[in-house]
Amino acid sequence: MKMKIAIIPGNGGGDVFRANWYGWVYKKLQDNAEVQEVRLENMPDPVVARESVWLPYMEGELNCDKHTVIIGHSSGAAAALRYAETHKVYAIILVSAYISDLGDETEKESGYFDRPWLWEKIKSNCQHIVQFGSSDDPFLPWDEQETVAKETGAIFHADDSKGHYMNSVFPELINVVRDLIDKFKQ
Repeated sequence: MKMKIAIIPGNGGGDVFRANWYGWVYKKLQDNAEVQEVRLENMPDPVVARESVWLPYMEGELNCDKHTVIIGHSSGAAAALRYAETHKVYAIILVSAYISDLGDETEKESGYFDRPWLWEKIKSNCQHIVQFGSSDDPFLPWDEQETVAKETGAIFHADDSKGHYMNSVFPELINVVRDLIDKFKQ
C-alpha cells in the first residue's frame, strides 16, 4: 500500500489550485511514484468551513484513512486536528494551527472550537504530527500555535518570518512529506 495525501485548505473560497501554496505542493507531490494519490479539492462550505460538512467530506470523498497524510492549513489544520480525534491517519501536518475561535463569528460558526480538544486521542490516532507556525502570523496568536505543538507533541517548525504561510511555494513542506514517505516505506 502506498501513502495518500489530502491537502485541506483554509477557509475563504475560490479555486484552491490558485490559492497560496496548495496547487504548487499538489503538483510537486503528484509526481512522486511512492504516493498513491494526492487530493486537493475545492471544499464544500468553503467560507465557514463547518466541521459538520468538512469532516464527513474528508472521510467519504477524500478517503482519509490510516494510510493518509493530511496537510491542513489554518481552518484546514483545525479540521485535521478534529478529524484525528476520531480517525486513525498516518500523519497530520498542521500549518498555521490554532485552538480558539479568535473572537471571530465565522470561526465560531465553524464548530471546531465549541468543546475541549482531545489531545490524547489525536496523538494516539496519528503516527506522526508535524507543525509549521510563525510568530509573525497576523491572524493567529503565537501562544495558540505553541499550545498546539505542546499538546500534540508535534515536531514544530517554528519561524518568525512566514506570516500565515500564504506564499505560492512551500519547499519546507515538501521536505517534511518526503521524510514521511521514507518512514512509511519502512
